[in-house]
Amino acid sequence: MSDFIHGEVTALGKRGITEETCRKFGYTVGEARGKKVQIANYRRDGEIVAQKVRDADKEFFVVGNQKKAGLYGQHLWSPGRRVVVTEGEIDCLSVSQVQENKWPVVSVPNGADGAKKALARELEWLEQFEEIVLMFDMDKPGQDAAKESSELFTPGKCKIAHLPAKDPNELLQAGRGREIITAIWNAKVYRPDGIVTFGDVREKALAKVVRGLPWFLPSLNDLTYGRRYGEVYFFGAGTGVGKTDWFTQEIEHTAITLNEKCGLFYLEQPPVETAKRVAGKHSGKRFHVPDGSWTEEELTASFERIEASGNVFMYDSFGSTEWPTILAKMKYLVVSEGVKHIFFDHLTAVVAAEEDERKALEKIMEEIASFAQAHNVCFYGISHLATPEGKPHEEGGRVMIRHFKGSRAIGFWSHFMFGLERDQQAEDEEVRQTTIFRVLKDRFTGQATGKVIPMGYDVNTGRLYEKELKQDDMCADESKVEGRPDF
Repeated sequence: MSDFIHGEVTALGKRGITEETCRKFGYTVGEARGKKVQIANYRRDGEIVAQKVRDADKEFFVVGNQKKAGLYGQHLWSPGRRVVVTEGEIDCLSVSQVQENKWPVVSVPNGADGAKKALARELEWLEQFEEIVLMFDMDKPGQDAAKESSELFTPGKCKIAHLPAKDPNELLQAGRGREIITAIWNAKVYRPDGIVTFGDVREKALAKVVRGLPWFLPSLNDLTYGRRYGEVYFFGAGTGVGKTDWFTQEIEHTAITLNEKCGLFYLEQPPVETAKRVAGKHSGKRFHVPDGSWTEEELTASFERIEASGNVFMYDSFGSTEWPTILAKMKYLVVSEGVKHIFFDHLTAVVAAEEDERKALEKIMEEIASFAQAHNVCFYGISHLATPEGKPHEEGGRVMIRHFKGSRAIGFWSHFMFGLERDQQAEDEEVRQTTIFRVLKDRFTGQATGKVIPMGYDVNTGRLYEKELKQDDMCADESKVEGRPDF
């Protein structure tokens, strides 16, 4: 049998704990190892079976077998309506005291780290209560332990209390004992992340339904009802068809017209060229083309206007094209600079060196979708296309979802997918200058899938514009039209 330490019952003045409360729980003060110590006596069947001893330096040691002792204070109570479980003995005393030492309160013996195991050992006793309230510390270890421990109990029986301070004793010392009682009554059944009720979404669901942010193409706004934060958009087209040019015009529209912060990740285009192209879209000048149609003064003025907006941030891919590095830069722009739109050109570049390209694309697309949702941003990505059967994309061949490299992953995680088609080899100049913008996937309503918008290109301004829809702009062989994808 262990040599238990003798102690005397006395009030803990600094802690705000009365002598009456200490006597109730058998919490004493004595001497051990040459120091004054506090002693939490653990009892089973009326006998002390273990002591948790604490000195003034907050160093602990145990006398006896604490595993046999159960929860601190457990010997005082019979199962009933409710029991409160705290993270430490002092908090247990504090909660009991504000309830006049009348209602069941116990503590786990070894803090947050051992909470779940300690509660599991006494699960049969705890489950006899109608309600179990976990009142652990409000720091991360305490709250994580509360969530993990709640999984032990019959669903709906365990609740987690939230305090307006670090722990119950801090409130007791501040004379705010009533707030401990309020926290007990307001404790809520823990629900894992991702589970919500109608009440949780009521305010947002009943808010007025409005269109999202507009695209630069009016017809695309009508088809999609605009853009919404948290959504992922992917674009595909053949080489030289104009997907990067489309991207650049949308960037200028978003950053300057809408005054929204944009992060540009062009992996195969230097920032200098990207900047010139965005500036050109803004001024209606092809600053990247040395054709004598613009002046240095016009270029400088356009640069200064965009710079003054503070809305355009560019990533220099010379640093790295590895996805973890790129994602970290994106997170920095969103969190530190308030960026709400990420333009990524292009997805294929980051998996070019991967041994298993398909698996890499699936992982990256999942991370893109999670990133957009977690940070409430719009994500726009470009993907290269696989060579189609029949007419090449560069000669006006129809873009289909299955042509996207990594189409399974892109199709699964994207809210919208778009294809751009243009016959660059047509003899008719108007045909060569006409791009068909096709909606391949519409998760929002499904109504836009298969719709097309013809676009023209003004050589003088370098800007795309909508053209009137003609029958010739539609797919000649309607039997090839894909229906709404089943993702």
